[in-house]
Amino acid sequence: MTREKPRQGFWGLWNISFGFFGIQIGFALQNANVSRIFQSLGTSVDDLAFLWIAAPLTGLLVQPVIGHYSDRTWGRLGRRRPYFLGGAVLATIALLGMPNAPVLWVAAALLWMLDGSLNVAMEPFRAFVGDMLGSRQRTAGYAFQTGFIGAGAVIGSLAPLILTDVFHVANTAAGGGIPPSVRYGFYLGAAALFCAVLWTVLTTKEYSPDELAAFEQDDGAVEAAPAIAAPAGSGARLAPVWIALGAIVIAAVARFGLDKPVYLLGGGLIAFGVALLVSAALVRSGRESNVLSQIVGDLATMPQTMKRLALVQFFTWSALFIMWIYTTPIVTQRAFGTTDTASAAYNDGANWVGVLFAVYNGVATVWAFVMPWLAGRIGRRNAHILGLLSGAAGFGSFLLLRDPHALIGSMVLIGIAWSSILTMPYAMLSNALPQAKLGVYMGLFNIFIVLPQLIVSSVMGQVMRTVFPGDPVWAMLIAAGVMGVAALAMLRVPRDA
Repeated sequence: MTREKPRQGFWGLWNISFGFFGIQIGFALQNANVSRIFQSLGTSVDDLAFLWIAAPLTGLLVQPVIGHYSDRTWGRLGRRRPYFLGGAVLATIALLGMPNAPVLWVAAALLWMLDGSLNVAMEPFRAFVGDMLGSRQRTAGYAFQTGFIGAGAVIGSLAPLILTDVFHVANTAAGGGIPPSVRYGFYLGAAALFCAVLWTVLTTKEYSPDELAAFEQDDGAVEAAPAIAAPAGSGARLAPVWIALGAIVIAAVARFGLDKPVYLLGGGLIAFGVALLVSAALVRSGRESNVLSQIVGDLATMPQTMKRLALVQFFTWSALFIMWIYTTPIVTQRAFGTTDTASAAYNDGANWVGVLFAVYNGVATVWAFVMPWLAGRIGRRNAHILGLLSGAAGFGSFLLLRDPHALIGSMVLIGIAWSSILTMPYAMLSNALPQAKLGVYMGLFNIFIVLPQLIVSSVMGQVMRTVFPGDPVWAMLIAAGVMGVAALAMLRVPRDA
């Protein structure tokens, strides 16, 4: 006979998700300042998207693997907590190193390390909520997590501005280098990240595999994915299609003179096709227990709800990544009237971007505690559609506004969307997944977050250079359109998901 997991009180929910507060400080410092660091080291606006490619590529590779292994881990620190702690240590090192990067390639390598380690720490946190909470508390659990994400992002986004305005730390550097306000912001962020994750590690006790088996396995699930891998040929049949598509992309780069970063997109498609063939060959030879075949099999047997939510995520995160890449050059150029990265006006504009990012994250923190009530009234699906449409309106308003203070209104709308994006898909998804594979499926779900980021990083520079040269604000029109498509795609998700 099974039993439901005990309800967590306020401090139980706090401890489960507090580590995400520190992780999000790291992400916020990265999102608000990496383009600034790259530009300070001599990168042009058109090349920013390519340098950001490290982030989605790292997440694409890391999260499914970490999810797979965290499902199978049990030791003194438990199931998920070893990954929290290991990722936090590596992220702390990367945060300390990035603002001291002497040249561009070092900064790019540290971005790769930072994003990879943040992904190692973050992915198990998504599954951790499902591990620790019963189905009736999961919406509240993910909303609580969203609250910490928003609060951490506010602090991380505002750190350089606070250091400049309150503590009078210099906001410019001699010779146009990385300002001291950014360096010290990264140092403080590193300390906060490590301490917050350590809090969760020390204050939570995970359920053992035997205890999890004793709890209600179905746990209110809408549907359950098969617990076995897909047949060996299921992925192999599509492998030639992926390989051919990759070859077409590579040929198009050579034929039409597209940006060389698009080669990476073609190479990734070919690599995925080859991985499907290798996985199928391993399964046919009786070696189906390897990591590659297990992950490919799980990908092929995703529950239907997960497939439909994955399409929504694909469009949603395409829009978000465009915003993260181009907000700094848009605001500094349109609202502060400069493209000179060594000027005081540019650095004031870059600091204002931190304020704007703090606004949307602050709104997300507050809205996170409205969403359970809203979802109870109109349903989780409709609540998420409302959030996505709010985001589309926020992105579109960038084309109409030049006053930096007016952009706060844009960020309020984006904050409502961001809160929903961080809560509703996971609340819907967790009830459609088997407990034993919660980690790997959460990791695979991340593919549909990072794949659009990889595509944006590969092609957005070419699009902006060709269609909108010297005027990055039009990137926000693209983001608005893509977010609108995401809202339409939500109509395919069941109402009771």
